[in-house]
Amino acid sequence: MVFDWFKRALAQPAPTPEPEPAAAPAPEPVPEPEPESPAESEAAAVPAAPEAVAPVAVPPSAPAPVGPAGQGVDEDALAWARQAYARLKAQQEAASQAAAPAPDPVPTPAPAAEAPPAPEAASEPPPAPETAAPPAASGLSLLEQAAAQRQQRLLEITAPAPAAPPAATATPLAAEADVADPSLGAFDDTFTWSAEVLAAQGRSVEDVSLEEIDWLGRLRRGLEKTRKGFVTQLLENLGDDPLTPAVLDDLESTLLRADVGVKATDQVLEALRRRLNEEVVDPAEGLRFLKEQLRGLLEEPIRAGGTALLAPQRDRLNVWLLVGVNGVGKTTTLGKLANLAVRSGYSCLIAAADTFRAAAVQQVSVWGERSGVAVVANPSANADPAAVVFDAIGAARSKGTELVLVDTAGRLQTKHNLMEELGKVRRTITKLAPEAAVESLLVLDASQGQNGLRQAMAFASAAGLTGVVLTKLDGSARGGVALAVASEAGLPIRFIGAGEGIRDLRPFNSFEFVEALLAS
Repeated sequence: MVFDWFKRALAQPAPTPEPEPAAAPAPEPVPEPEPESPAESEAAAVPAAPEAVAPVAVPPSAPAPVGPAGQGVDEDALAWARQAYARLKAQQEAASQAAAPAPDPVPTPAPAAEAPPAPEAASEPPPAPETAAPPAASGLSLLEQAAAQRQQRLLEITAPAPAAPPAATATPLAAEADVADPSLGAFDDTFTWSAEVLAAQGRSVEDVSLEEIDWLGRLRRGLEKTRKGFVTQLLENLGDDPLTPAVLDDLESTLLRADVGVKATDQVLEALRRRLNEEVVDPAEGLRFLKEQLRGLLEEPIRAGGTALLAPQRDRLNVWLLVGVNGVGKTTTLGKLANLAVRSGYSCLIAAADTFRAAAVQQVSVWGERSGVAVVANPSANADPAAVVFDAIGAARSKGTELVLVDTAGRLQTKHNLMEELGKVRRTITKLAPEAAVESLLVLDASQGQNGLRQAMAFASAAGLTGVVLTKLDGSARGGVALAVASEAGLPIRFIGAGEGIRDLRPFNSFEFVEALLAS
């Protein structure tokens, strides 16, 4: 099953029910299996076989009191979570049963068949004479040798597509990705909170996926450091009494300590003061109103950009540049984005344009192998980044690739010569592929707080930024910097990273972020 994270919908919503109607067509009445498909979802939710009821009947007794104590989960929300858990449990069991027959036919003579490939490997070394070809061109000038090497690189980039060896390497990579698939855990407070967040967004039980449940749990854990200081002080300030001007003063200091920023803090407090002038606000209503204000701050630059969710456009070349200072995690973020694009059904290519940092190309190559994505690089030291991007766009056009991710060298916002080099890369893309959809994403380390905000302001004016990727939220108590970036820099946050795993980077959702930030 392919889950398109750029659309937040299942690309193939009903792969499991389809085989069942396939067996039903034996009888001629076709309309009968159609009503069975919705009935099956209901049966999987509650009246399924005792196997599905048994795992669900035990946990609700424990989390039932936890839900209302946490965020006031009512009985309807808890019942919704139980149905979602039962459905995911049934899907997981069906998937395990479907995978069971696969291991049964284990051919023992397969190793014998693998023995012949050894001589094939012996037949492969003879291409070593190809390395002898360059010496023949030693009589050429340096410019002619460089042109010959460039042409050879372009041929190597375009040739591997139809070749068989890459397909062999893609198989183990896909197997590793399948092993890393999330599994359904216990019916605990984390699951009920994740289900409640999805239900609050209008999702139905049939649309809930294990990918989303797993990500919401990771996001909640990633914001734990920020939440411990922020929410604890917030709840202490709100207390059980109606909001007063003194409480707002304490709330102001709490927001500033969380690196929410001066402008965002002033906007939130001004809205709360106007609300206090109209009516008496109790703590629960104050918390709900605060969430609305924070979501409004985060969504304002997204609405101004006209794109609610940044996604590669189908049947069109998309070029995304990742920029930022040294050490913020640009290369790691690029590898996670490549994995996200592949798992969402897009064809992807990586351009290793960070040619100055030691072992940067090797690091990008490792990320490409983990995601099964081809990497275009120049092995020579201090190569021209624009030349690498030139080769990558040519390779993407020849293969029909939809997304090209460009890894750029880290640079300080005060180094004008390096910023001009970044502009050269942009001009190369514009000249070579004017029809491409180009995005320039700034990677920010959440732990840098207000310094990251200054970086965003500087890069926005010099690099033509279109969005921000906020990383390392799990290692910082300054997750509120997301609000400062959105309100003061006016940049939409497009992706957030809340962990070190390859799946710990997802498209930004303001509702889920605020709920995870203020989860009690």
